[in-house]
Amino acid sequence: MLLQIHVGLSLIGIVTGLVVLVDLLQGRMRSGWTAAFLATTVLTSVTGFPLPPFGFDPPRAVGVLSLVLLALAIAALYLFHLSGLWRRVYVITAIAALYLNVFVAVVQAFQKVPALHALAPTQSEPPFAVAQLVVLVLFAVLGWRAVRTFHPAATPELATR
Repeated sequence: MLLQIHVGLSLIGIVTGLVVLVDLLQGRMRSGWTAAFLATTVLTSVTGFPLPPFGFDPPRAVGVLSLVLLALAIAALYLFHLSGLWRRVYVITAIAALYLNVFVAVVQAFQKVPALHALAPTQSEPPFAVAQLVVLVLFAVLGWRAVRTFHPAATPELATR
């Protein structure tokens, strides 16, 4: 049951995160979508910790990194209201957290989807590396563009819904 909740939260986090990313690229913010993205992405990381196998492993390291990024994004948005440098901190950390969620989704896809698993059964094969490189480059380019284009005219509470 916890695994299904974790996966559901992750998928909601990715979808809402993509909406937030598109908004950032258009220089706007919708507070409801943003709150949903941040909340579901935090919950995705939190619900991943009690899943087996237990111990500190790469998925938990990604979870810790994601929570640190999300803490910075939440502070930048809700405590510092995107003022000054905090606008860039928010954009970079929010997009990095979304990237980590998509990174894990690609890992899971190569583990669970038979056609992808056949291409990279150990995830050390070129198709897996190429897929992850494409995702990384895409997020780096979109993140760079979002930092340049996102300049909110109002605080998050006054942003368009």
